[in-house]
Amino acid sequence: MKKNQVDIITMGCSKNLVDSETLLKLFEVNGYKCVHDSKNPQGEIVVVNTCGFIQDAKEESISTILELAEAKRKGKIKHLFVMGCLSERYSQELRDELPEVDKFYGKFNYKQLIEDLGKNRQPSCSYSRCLTTPHHYAYLKISEGCDRRCSYCAIPIITGKHKSRPVADIVDEVKMLVANGVKEIQVIAQELTYYGIDIDGKRHIAELISRISEVDGVEWIRLHYAYPTDFPQELIDVIRNKPNVCKYIDIALQHISDRVLKSMHRNVSKEETYALIEKLRREVPGIHIRTTLMVGFPGETEEDFNELLDFVKWARFERMGAFSYSEEDDTFSARNYQDDIPYEVKEERLSRLMALQQNISSEISASKIGNVYRVIIDRKEGDYYIGRTEYSSPDVDPEVLIPVAQKRLRSGCFYNVRITDSEEFDLYGEVL
Repeated sequence: MKKNQVDIITMGCSKNLVDSETLLKLFEVNGYKCVHDSKNPQGEIVVVNTCGFIQDAKEESISTILELAEAKRKGKIKHLFVMGCLSERYSQELRDELPEVDKFYGKFNYKQLIEDLGKNRQPSCSYSRCLTTPHHYAYLKISEGCDRRCSYCAIPIITGKHKSRPVADIVDEVKMLVANGVKEIQVIAQELTYYGIDIDGKRHIAELISRISEVDGVEWIRLHYAYPTDFPQELIDVIRNKPNVCKYIDIALQHISDRVLKSMHRNVSKEETYALIEKLRREVPGIHIRTTLMVGFPGETEEDFNELLDFVKWARFERMGAFSYSEEDDTFSARNYQDDIPYEVKEERLSRLMALQQNISSEISASKIGNVYRVIIDRKEGDYYIGRTEYSSPDVDPEVLIPVAQKRLRSGCFYNVRITDSEEFDLYGEVL
């Protein structure tokens, strides 16, 4: 056990990561040595920032807490705290089942932990944080919560209603990030396109992204977690016209069958979804679309699933993830639908869908051979430098591998790279 060291372990999404980075800063300004996501936590204090989105994520969070509770019993750590989505939703149940945890905090009151330790919870400004990402990129959370009521989703139960951050605060944070060497901004929210609705009833996402793009030093801006219903035209215009806004959008579509979309409470139709994809591709030439799809939703027939396969064949998404339906407590689906698709059928459909996407991804990657792209270098790994084009988000999208022997490259710097070969997801290149 290392005295005066804090280990913070982050489960789940990049929005949780931003919260962990904020807490790391609070500990740091109070004199603690901070370690993030260590495989072998050794600090006297360990904090687990949990995910409660789907069953697999909940089980991973619980498993991590149990391992650390055992470490505490053995005297390897002194204090164990839990925060985040899982404890926001199941605080009483967790307290009853895990007495080894010193205290549970939710999604929004985690800064209280600092005061409970007798320390000062106020850093120099409200958005100060210790970045856990490489120095050249950072996640930027522009809002909390979600006003959508998709029938399967527990996120609004956990996070509450959509709440936008003030524009001035966001722009000031971007300026601070740039001053500390950040060149690439990953804009994140539960529902990106709803930004501003709670302020004056209007969507201000296009205005916000334009303001961010005007900050000196911002090289790339990438947009995550948009919603397809009534997708704002102004945002399409910004993606097309602003050179430092990446031609990339992360927009979860979930399904294409009208019957399934209606049961999901998505408030969008098959026709509207096809039209949106056509519009994005027409108005932003070269745009790369990332989406997430779901299989095995209650009542999904083989015909519904085949519609989804046909849609993916047509859309040819550059990036796609998929998962099987998981019944979540207290959601509309859990209360009103029977989870009637057998596990084996869900897994078989998921495998078929991902096999289709695997072929599409391979073809798209191969089509890039011979092209030259602007690439930012993230790290060195073995015999390769690992970089990304504007069409790839960190950790989830294809990377560009450049042989170390070719030339010495610097992390966080941009290079023009010709693509020489491709694999299923990754590309190989040479610096010009």
